[in-house]
Order: sequence, then structure tokens, then C-alpha cells
Amino acid sequence: MDKTLKKIALVGQPNVGKSSLFNRIAKQRIAIVSDMAGTTRDIRRHEVEILEKDALMLDTGGIDETNDAIFSNVKRKAIECAKEADIILFMVDGKRLPDEKDKELFYELQDLGKQLALVVNKIDNDKEKERLWNFYEFGIDDDNLFGISVSHNRGTKSLFEWIAARLPTRKIEPELIINSEIENEDLSLEEFLDPVEDINETAQLDDGEVKVAIIGRVNVGKSSILNALVGEERSVVSPIAGTTIDPVDESFDYKDKHITFVDTAGLRRRGKIEGIEKYALNRTTQMLEKANLALLVLDASTELVDLDEKIAGLVDTYGLGTIIVLNKWDENMDTFKKLEDKIRSKFKFLYYAPIIAVSAKTGRSIDRLKDKIIEIYENYAQRIPTSVLNKIIEEAVIRHALPSPNGAYLRIYYTTQYEVKPPRVALIMNKPRLLHFSYKRYLINFLRKNINFEGTPIHIIARGKGQRDIDEDEVEDF
Repeated sequence: MDKTLKKIALVGQPNVGKSSLFNRIAKQRIAIVSDMAGTTRDIRRHEVEILEKDALMLDTGGIDETNDAIFSNVKRKAIECAKEADIILFMVDGKRLPDEKDKELFYELQDLGKQLALVVNKIDNDKEKERLWNFYEFGIDDDNLFGISVSHNRGTKSLFEWIAARLPTRKIEPELIINSEIENEDLSLEEFLDPVEDINETAQLDDGEVKVAIIGRVNVGKSSILNALVGEERSVVSPIAGTTIDPVDESFDYKDKHITFVDTAGLRRRGKIEGIEKYALNRTTQMLEKANLALLVLDASTELVDLDEKIAGLVDTYGLGTIIVLNKWDENMDTFKKLEDKIRSKFKFLYYAPIIAVSAKTGRSIDRLKDKIIEIYENYAQRIPTSVLNKIIEEAVIRHALPSPNGAYLRIYYTTQYEVKPPRVALIMNKPRLLHFSYKRYLINFLRKNINFEGTPIHIIARGKGQRDIDEDEVEDF
């Protein structure tokens, strides 16, 4: 995320249309939109382009004077967000008369001395423009008052022009020249035709972008872990289950890597998912498609349930690098060993994932978790030289000979890694369809003993020499 971008904060009471305007500016459906007041509870951040100028949009939770624990926290965070911003869009509902709460909030924002616009939403036609007169009592001039209808896309052009006039002109970057042969190296199977070529030497360099999904059932402490990792409160934390609805992207740099966390909405049993939370579940799976790593958060203070296993299955499905995080841990190592054994028994398919016990509340082992994220990502993104792979596989075959199904003689010509994130390895051989999955599993385990693949699945296929199409049915994940 570009830290030099000017920031635009969207602030206002619940259900005035902030998320809809956010989506209109971002040109995609990012914030969850609903008629239910208070849908947005965390601060959403997204780089946007407004009339060929770049900015960072901040969509805050609706500010509502209530005793509810969540919304009192949301108001505080929204005001903090406004203080951080360069431009503030204070949004109100044009179908209602302005109330004292709106005025109080507006004056509080006005005192910040920022570029401030009063955006009156739900002005759906020319007749309803008359309602704008009611909002002049805020003491704002014509240039900073905008009557719009986000749902009908009316009046937004003037607002966008006002915003763009307060943004710097985009810098023209020098055109990058990319070697197409290198760019497509990961997807090319030309190496299968040249058994001794080491594709590691010409591979595209890792971009250092680590995308981490934080998943788990509701109220296991995902938001608390996010806040502990980032080092400040970025996500609303509440003991009320389901506080996080929108996934919240947060980034920071650590050990030469740019880490982006997505704090997902808590996952519930499907029978309990209704309305907003069902949409949030769909958003979680969309996010998993873009992630490199997953932090599977479990509550160490409660018993594991079937839903934990189902959520863990999502990680396996998307082939992500994985760390199992036990939150709310305050016991000794003896009880940790018992719980670790229970997790290993329940999540056999994640046998390669390390288990780290942390306490987001006290900060225990949070730095260790940061280091482990970097380590697992490097394992996930590593490319092993063909010469090294061949030597390891040759040794494995010597120790445990290839099977001979029905008297057929099987031979592996060579081994090469053709993709990363996750590592995908091809065995080029004479009769690939006769190689039993149990022998593939043996080879994968042998690779793990010789190369650090902790935290990452390994995909392996058996291919005929010169065969270039990948049949997904031939891929085995271990």
C-alpha cells in the first residue's frame, strides 16, 4: 500500500450509504452493503482512482450514539480515522431532517481543519433537491455541499471533481520492460523436453508480497491476533460473536517482506449463516483464493469442534501455506503437548503445518509468529534446483525401488519443479499412470526430510516425457 497517497475518510451515522459510495468509487463491490444498520464495523482501506488521480479510501463504521459495546468503539475509531485523513466526506441521509447528532459530529470534524465535504445522500430526483436547504444550517458553503444519490448515480460527478481537485497529479512512472520468457517461466513446461535444464536459474524473482488469510470460527480471537501482529488496534475487537463482518486488509513491512493481513469474518455453521454473514462467508472464500498463507486460529480455551475441522479443510482446498495458531493460551507445556496431539489427530491433512501457541491479549509469542510467517512463506515460494531434486529422488528410489505393477518396468527419467506457491513437482517417467499414489506419498515424505517444506503443501504429478498438458486429476497433494 502506497503510504504517500492522500487519504479520504468516509464518516457518518449508520445506513446513510457510505459503503455504497465506497463501492462506487472503488468500481467494485468491496464493502458489504445491507439495509441492516451498522453493517460496516471495521475501517476498510482501498487504493482508488478518481478522475485519473490516486488516493486511499477509508470507509469507517457508522457512528451511532448508543450504549452498545461495538458502536461506542466504532465511533472512537471513526474519529481517529478522520484525524488520519487529508479529506473527509461526512455523509448524511437526505431523506431525514438533520438532527443534533449530525451537527455535533460535523462540527467535531470541522474542528480538525481538514478538507471537509458534506455529502447528502438519497437525493434521488430533482424535486428532492429542495431538501438540501435543510442542511445549510450546518454553516457550510455551496462549494462543499453535495446532494447525491449513490443508488441512482446522480450528482456523483461533481463530488468526484471536488475530490480530484484536492489530490496531487499522478506521477508518470518509467515504462517497465519485462522479458516475456522470464515472466511466463512458472507456467511453461518446456523444461520437460530438456531434462538437465535448471529452471531455477532463470526463474522470476519473488516479489516479497505475503498475503495472509486469518480464518477460524467466530470469536476465537482473529481480530485480536491481527491487532497484535500489526502492533496497533486496526480492527474492532468485541466479546460479541461476529463483530467482524467485512474482511479488513492491513499491511506492514517486516524483514524485507510486505505482509498484508486479511482479518476475515468469523465462520459459523452453515445452518446459522443468514443474510450478512452468509455474504461474508462467500467473501472469505474469495479472499482465500488470493492468499499465500493462512493462519488457522483455534481457541485453546475451548474444546475443538467439527466446525474447526471444516474450516481447516478450506485451507487444504486452496493449497495455502499454513500455520495453526492456538490463541488464548495460558497453560503449561504438558497441556500444550496433549492439545497438540489432539490437533494432529483431528487435522491429519495439515500434518505439515506448525502449531504455535500465542496470547493476543498479553502478546506472548507474537514476534515468534511473525518470524514463522516469513519462514513458511519462503518455504512456500522456494524453487528447488532441478539438479538437487534429481539427486534426492534418485536416492529415494535406491532406498525404496519403484513398484512393478503387473510386471511393468517403471522408470523416472528426471524430476523438475515447474511452479511455486505452492511448490509443484513433476516426475517425468515412462508409464506415469501406473505410479501408485502411495509411492508418490513416499517421495513427498522423502523430499520433506531433505528440504525444508514446513508449513506448505507439495503438489506432485507423474508425466510422460514430452507430455505438456497438466491433468489436474493426476495431481497429488501431500
